[in-house]
Amino acid sequence: MRRPRRTEGSSARRTEGAPARRPQLARRVAAGKARLRRSQGKPGAGAARVLGMSTTRRAAVLAIVVCALAFTVAVPLRTYLAQRAEVAEQEQRQAQLQHDVQLLEQRKAAVSDPAQVEAEARRRLRYVMPGETPYIVQLPGEGAVAPAGDAADPVASGDAAWYQQLWSTVGG
Repeated sequence: MRRPRRTEGSSARRTEGAPARRPQLARRVAAGKARLRRSQGKPGAGAARVLGMSTTRRAAVLAIVVCALAFTVAVPLRTYLAQRAEVAEQEQRQAQLQHDVQLLEQRKAAVSDPAQVEAEARRRLRYVMPGETPYIVQLPGEGAVAPAGDAADPVASGDAAWYQQLWSTVGG
């Protein structure tokens, strides 16, 4: 089998390897191969070729991914820190309440003693035992002293009868 002889006007390729009718396509392919050969030594050139992006675009995409990760982590991190502060506050409050409980238990133990209860009743409520005579001693500095001008007016001091107080309020 013999192949037909190729001529210059034929649509078949030339023996040099360049297409006869599409010289622009052949130049593009050759330029792409040359670029490929040049970029094979560069790091990251394979990624640029696969993604079809320039260095600037890759940097922009990387920045967007980093920002998205930062925003994704920011909210849970803020919640975590707020919860840690709240836990510390609650632990401090718990310690204060435990201290209060201890004081109240001591007070309960003191009040459960009958002698202590009797002393508190005498002091606070001024109770006396049957058969005892109570005395109240007022020292001059303790009681409220009324001014001399008000003591002369029986209505103002409250010593007047009820009808006198009523008449003084109506009469003015």
